[in-house]
Amino acid sequence: MPMIQSAYRWFHSTETAVLKIYKDLLLAADTGDVSALCLLDLTAAFDTVVHDLMMLKLGRQFGLCAVILDWFSSVQFSSVIFIVA
Repeated sequence: MPMIQSAYRWFHSTETAVLKIYKDLLLAADTGDVSALCLLDLTAAFDTVVHDLMMLKLGRQFGLCAVILDWFSSVQFSSVIFIVA
């Protein structure tokens, strides 16, 4: 398990993950580096958009590379919801 992984580790949580990102951004700013952080809530995003159009726009308008587009595709197509009655 990678040392920077916060999920499924003792004494790690979303709070420790956010603190790690915050620390990394501060260190980058201290050294004069330019940083950007993009946070996406994907829980309902794929239910309300046309997937092909979204992938096209992410690639053409935002310049996302194939690796990132493949990741988005894997998330949208691997999400399965089970309803147990």
